[in-house]
Amino acid sequence: MTEATFWQLAPFIQEYIYQHGWTELREIQTAACGVIFQTDHHLLLAAGTSSGKTEAAFLPIITLVYRQPRPGVAAMYIGPIKALINDQFDRLRDLLKTADIPVFAWHGDVTAGQKNTFLRCPRGILQITPESLESLLINRYGHLQSLFANLQFVVIDEIHAFMGTQRGSQILCQLKRLSDITQNSHRRIGLSATLGDYGLAQEWLGAGTDRPVAIASVTAQPRRIQIGVEHFFVEEGHSPHYQYLFEQTQGYKSLIFANDRRQAEAVISNLRRLAGNTPDIYHVHHGSISAQLRRQAEIAMLTPDQPAITAATVSLEMGIDIGYLERVFQIEAPNSVASFLQRLGRSGRRGEPANMRFICTEPNDTKPLPIPWSLLQCVAVIQLYLEEKWLEPLSAPRYPLTLLYQQTLASLRTELTRRQLQERVLSLPAFGQITPADFQQFIDHLVLLDHLTWTEQGKLILGQQGAKIAQGFSFYAVFSDDVTYTVKWGDTEIGTVAIAPPVGGCFALAGRTWQVQQSDRYTLWVEPTVQADTLVWQGSGSPIHTKILQKMRQILLSQQSFPYLKPPAQKRLRIARHWARRWYLDQGNLFALDERTYCLLPWLGTRGYRTLEKLLFILKQQGLGIRAIGGRPPYFFTFRLVKTTPKEFLASLIALAGQELAPENLISWDEVPRLEKYDQFMPPGLLAKAYAHDHLDLAEVAAQPWN
Repeated sequence: MTEATFWQLAPFIQEYIYQHGWTELREIQTAACGVIFQTDHHLLLAAGTSSGKTEAAFLPIITLVYRQPRPGVAAMYIGPIKALINDQFDRLRDLLKTADIPVFAWHGDVTAGQKNTFLRCPRGILQITPESLESLLINRYGHLQSLFANLQFVVIDEIHAFMGTQRGSQILCQLKRLSDITQNSHRRIGLSATLGDYGLAQEWLGAGTDRPVAIASVTAQPRRIQIGVEHFFVEEGHSPHYQYLFEQTQGYKSLIFANDRRQAEAVISNLRRLAGNTPDIYHVHHGSISAQLRRQAEIAMLTPDQPAITAATVSLEMGIDIGYLERVFQIEAPNSVASFLQRLGRSGRRGEPANMRFICTEPNDTKPLPIPWSLLQCVAVIQLYLEEKWLEPLSAPRYPLTLLYQQTLASLRTELTRRQLQERVLSLPAFGQITPADFQQFIDHLVLLDHLTWTEQGKLILGQQGAKIAQGFSFYAVFSDDVTYTVKWGDTEIGTVAIAPPVGGCFALAGRTWQVQQSDRYTLWVEPTVQADTLVWQGSGSPIHTKILQKMRQILLSQQSFPYLKPPAQKRLRIARHWARRWYLDQGNLFALDERTYCLLPWLGTRGYRTLEKLLFILKQQGLGIRAIGGRPPYFFTFRLVKTTPKEFLASLIALAGQELAPENLISWDEVPRLEKYDQFMPPGLLAKAYAHDHLDLAEVAAQPWN
């Protein structure tokens, strides 16, 4: 241990280190202490999973809070999910049990009584979600000075989960509003194990402030990694991968990652079916499972020497402590290298190799293309990490209109002139791309909808419709909040569903099948059943980066072998490669399926694929004889050419992609999809502009070598 750093820490922390048998501080912890003790900079802490980042941030922070006690909250921790906050709450409370520094958690599962206790005597460390922080800023405005006037540090955990999202931009707005209200400049500490571009992370963390952002990073030691990739053909009524999972998880602490809630529910439902009446060791963990059942799953995974199997989404991708995992599985290919790395990091504790098994499925009917997309994507994600250590770059949305709506309504605590409102909102760090003309168009539209209204003095206040939304509990979140129904079995809350089956109907939740016995406007009372169910969760697929698609093409056209592919996966890849050679996929993107039907393989990520789709429809409208455009995003398009040759089609596509089109000219006002929470309230022109800039990429399509 670096002796000088150790003696800088508070006495009770030194005692904690002795009691827990630490022989040295980790490299990231020493580096963090140097920045926090010796500078006034913000700090980006970038290090691998289980590297001690949380302690790296809090050991020096707590020391400074201990040495300079002040009234109010001294440090605030912002976490992406409640489960992670609860986990960190226990860790911090253990660290502070001999110090007079309290820790408070504030989120939807914390009782009103606990919150009122905190408000009566606010001090120490506050742990909170962005949504609860928004609620505090709006509903506890009169308390903000006493709460945060002496705030010294804001720790933002898992910043990769926030960057590139409106939720992350919301945090930046909240911190700017908080500093403006209290006239207090706090320091920010960002934590992450999966960042592809430190420069983008620095820019994000310091947005809206004048402080420089220091970086404390640790180059991870080479990890031993054990990976296996299985491939299964599935058909209706026969899914052999469930039997494989059942056999591979028996008697083990196993975590099964799914890409969406539907997959997680299906996995556990089928494993329970295969297990029969044996003791129930199966759990589901995602955002729609009740807090009680999520906690039961976490406790089961932490309990030593007892098997437990949990299927989870991103909710267990974060750094929640679930103890020693013996086996980690991934259903289908993850949509990003970052997600793969996060999930891989859940295994390999106690010095053992990180171990992960992938299960890729494919229907027996592979028409129109015999390409195993999930298998190819899985190999591409693995190889991009193993060969290049590449991770997706993350940047904030340019036109976060849902956030603009929320922050505008939140700013109208009192009546303001148009100019005052514009200056207040557009000074927030998330809205650098929103022009005054954009904002005026936005305000005029909200007035038309009665979300804002004019006073007799010519000032703006909330209109009747806007007030209804701003007073609702869901207003604090910028992510979509579809109407949900609470599911109860007796007095036990199981979770929530977005679709309410009729009385007598069946559905899956928490890995079980339930039959609706009774319902009212917001609640379903259920009983367990063995009848066939309908899975109510629909997957919404996250974006895939173009580099993954290009790596998939390289793998398909190469002869490179991958030792982690199990025999069925190796055989399936050989078949796909043989087909690719027969159809000369190395020589072009376009080939005929029959006399008039063609397939286009763009090898573009989600944004490029969407853009290409817009270009195809423009060409269709130009009378090139393109018909029946279909496909499977983001892998391929199919269409018919009735009066245009393939050569003429490609020439027209290249010419159109090369034009200097404004992004908003790619999409008409009446066809813009409403993807975000408050898109329905946006002026059509501004919504089209936002969609074009944040969801399309003409330059990427133009750069593609079409032939």
